Amino acid sequence: MSTLSYDASGAAQQAIELHIPALVEDRIATRIFAKDHTLWGPDAESESAIRLGWVEAATVSQPLVEGILELRDALRAEGVSRIVLCGMGGSSLAPEVIAGTAGVELTVLDSTDPEQVGAALADRLAETAIVVSSKSGSTVETDSQRRVFERAFTEAGIDAKSRIIIVTDPGSPLDKASREAGYRAVFNADPNVGGRFSALTAFGLVPSGLAGVDIQAFLDEAEEAAEILNDDSPENIGLRLGVALGGTTPLRNKVVIVEDGSGIVGFADWAEQLIAESTGKLGTGVLPVVAGPSAPEVSGGAEDVLVIRLVGAESDVELGENEAAIAGGLATQMFVWEFATAVAGRLLGINPFDQPDVEAAKIAARGLLDARPEPTPANFVDGAIEVRGGSWLGDAATAAEAVKALLAELGTDGYLSVQAYFDRIAFAQLEGIRDELAGVSGRPVTFGWGPRFLHSTGQFHKGGPAIGSFLQITASATGDIAIPERPFTFGQLIAAQAAGDAQVLENHGRPVLRLHLTDRGAGVAQLQEIVAALAGQASALES
Repeated sequence: MSTLSYDASGAAQQAIELHIPALVEDRIATRIFAKDHTLWGPDAESESAIRLGWVEAATVSQPLVEGILELRDALRAEGVSRIVLCGMGGSSLAPEVIAGTAGVELTVLDSTDPEQVGAALADRLAETAIVVSSKSGSTVETDSQRRVFERAFTEAGIDAKSRIIIVTDPGSPLDKASREAGYRAVFNADPNVGGRFSALTAFGLVPSGLAGVDIQAFLDEAEEAAEILNDDSPENIGLRLGVALGGTTPLRNKVVIVEDGSGIVGFADWAEQLIAESTGKLGTGVLPVVAGPSAPEVSGGAEDVLVIRLVGAESDVELGENEAAIAGGLATQMFVWEFATAVAGRLLGINPFDQPDVEAAKIAARGLLDARPEPTPANFVDGAIEVRGGSWLGDAATAAEAVKALLAELGTDGYLSVQAYFDRIAFAQLEGIRDELAGVSGRPVTFGWGPRFLHSTGQFHKGGPAIGSFLQITASATGDIAIPERPFTFGQLIAAQAAGDAQVLENHGRPVLRLHLTDRGAGVAQLQEIVAALAGQASALES
């Protein structure tokens, strides 16, 4: 068992003193493990009754291990050394963290960008097997990815059925179709676990195990963590983290999650979806902000911000005001944060297991795919950037002025969401603008790659408090990829997803600045220069 520890200061410590006695008296911890579906109120009962399987996932998933390892060995004997995961949201985020932390290669394809899809197809296809993960199989991104890989295998003279592994709920349309198609293997996950709580189910284990992670040790650690959490004690770290997330008074609804020596790769990206999609609804919720130790939000001291540091077991980090620090192994941390999110949901008075606003962007995207309207004319073009925005743009005539106009829309309790709809692998450097924008604006900034964030923070953007401003970045591709037996291409799909999400946000009254890069390399460089110049101006004013 990895060392699990928790420390808190300021508002996080005050939340412990305010809420922990009642949570212990009401036996919240043991009732969660008893799968008491009444804990989140009458409106949540029908959903929570079928979504609490995650509390026993570490034990229920043990029988999967042998089959996963046998398949891994068989694939390796056939020369298959590369696993590609086709999945979105919880289906992709947990395996990416598990594999990354273990130091094994796993290609995660959670994009509809034609260049990112093309790069995944072009890399060592002869040595590749794909894992297609979807609870129902109806997820358009995942279905499209499976179709192009199946075609690519066949065209390369590879038996496609032998290279396709499915993870889905038992009896789902994908389950039935995959067995009929004769794919290499079909693994069923517990249907009583929602996607973002599925790290310890087949969705987390199959791709990770096939990639080479020691999933038996991972599950064993999680089982020990369950024993610690299933305890109505004031020292229960899951309860303590839960009150930090959802019980500060007044609510510090921007939680900055800082990697600060934990050794866990990408954990905050996984926690971001868990928290945002679980809590962001009914006009409330908690916005996770993924940041580094030197990010402006960490030292900014804003009254609506709480900092939670992910630290190592031997860490002697000194907490600032209104901070918490948590240490533990990956499986332990995942279980603790799932448990804490459920506790936070109770304190916030919401159902942590539904995502009522995620579907809105999907519907809008489908409508745009069907109608194929001409793109909205740009307000103006500046170099390699087409600029589109609302009346709040005023007389802005350059991309820099447009960004400044968007930042001016931020309220004192607002946040900026940067959403980049193109290749997150090839253009990872763009994420560097996050810190600069946080410094310029003085407000928390999130950075999400589309369409994957639609299955993550997208719920908070629409269902949470109406305080966000949105910078959407799209980009022209050098080529496109047709999707077999579908009337649209990947390029058309990602364009519809971006336009659909912008449409829904605008319909909610949120300001959305849309920057379309007509040339990826030149456009990214131009945008980086714009943000760097704004940061320089802000720094000069401060001095």
